[in-house]
Amino acid sequence: MNTYITLDYELFFGKSGTVDKSIIEPTQQLVRILNKYNAKAVFFVDIGYLIKSQQLEHIHPELKISSSKVIKQIKDLVANGHDIQLHIHSHWEDAKYENGEWTFPMKHYRLHSFTDEECLELVKRYKRYLEEISGVEVQGFRAGGWCIQPFNKLKKTFLEADIKFDSTVFKGGKNIHGAHYYNFKNIPNLTEWKFLDDPCIEDKDGLFTEIPISSYRVSPFFFWRLIFFKKFGGLKHKQIGDGFAVNNGILQKLRLLFSGSYTVVSIDGYKASYLKKAFLKHIRRYKTGNFVVIGHPKAFSTYSLSKLDTFLHEQEQQIKIKTFRN
Repeated sequence: MNTYITLDYELFFGKSGTVDKSIIEPTQQLVRILNKYNAKAVFFVDIGYLIKSQQLEHIHPELKISSSKVIKQIKDLVANGHDIQLHIHSHWEDAKYENGEWTFPMKHYRLHSFTDEECLELVKRYKRYLEEISGVEVQGFRAGGWCIQPFNKLKKTFLEADIKFDSTVFKGGKNIHGAHYYNFKNIPNLTEWKFLDDPCIEDKDGLFTEIPISSYRVSPFFFWRLIFFKKFGGLKHKQIGDGFAVNNGILQKLRLLFSGSYTVVSIDGYKASYLKKAFLKHIRRYKTGNFVVIGHPKAFSTYSLSKLDTFLHEQEQQIKIKTFRN
C-alpha cells in the first residue's frame, strides 16, 4: 500500500501562535521519527505567511527573523528528500500583525472570494515564491480549509499555473456552514482518479489528478473523547503548538457531536489513536492503492507522535512510504 504522510505546514488562524512552537519544533520532532524508518513526507506549505511577513518586515523586523527560520527549515526538508507542495490560505492577503500576533479577517478566507484574474495572480505569485525558496518545481495543491469547491472558479488557474494534482478532498467530508463550505459526500470510491471540471467527479480524460486524503466514519463519541483528552489528558495530550484554531462554527460542532460523520486519517492529537485501525480498514476496502495521512505540526502532541512512531514500526512491512515527487 502506497502511504503518503502529508502535512499542512502552517500557523494557527485563531490565535496564530509562534513560529518556533507551532512550526519549527513539532516539525523537527516529526522528522526525527521519520528518519528512523528512512521515510519522507509531503509538506504542503502555507506560503502566504512568508509572503506577508516579507511585506511587513520593514515595519516589524522580528518577522524577518521568524520567517528566516521557516525558510531554512523548508530548504533543509528539500535537501533531505522531503516533498514541498502548495497550500493556500488566501486570507493572508488581509492579515495584520500587531503586538506579536497575527489577526485574520475572514473576507478572503476562500480563494473564491477573489475575481478570476485576482485568483490566478495570487496562485501564480504564491507558487513562484515557494519555488524560489525551495528550489524545486511545485505542481501539487491543497486548498486551505478544504475549500476547493466550486472548482470551475479554479480550473483556469490550475491550467495556467501548471498545477497537475490536488490532495484536498476526503470521502464523506462535509461542512456547509459559511466560509468553511465543502461537500465531498459523493466522491469516487477510489484512492486516485483523473478529473477536469470537478475534483469529486472522475473523468478518465481529465487533465488533473486527485489523490484524496484517506478518511473513516466515526460516531459522535469519537469527538466527545477528543474533547475529553484535549482538556483532561495531561501533558502527553497537550498540543505542541502555542496557538489555537479559528472557530469552525457552532452548527458544524453540533453536527459532529450529535451525529455520525467522516473524519480524515490524521496524526493530530487524539485522532492519531485511529491510525492503525483506519489503515487496516483501508487495506480491507481497497487492497491496493494509496493511503494518505494528513497532519498539522502545530497540532501534534507527544501522544500523537508516539502513535505515528508505533504505526510506522508495526506496519513497516505492509506500507511503502512515498512522496508525490517520487
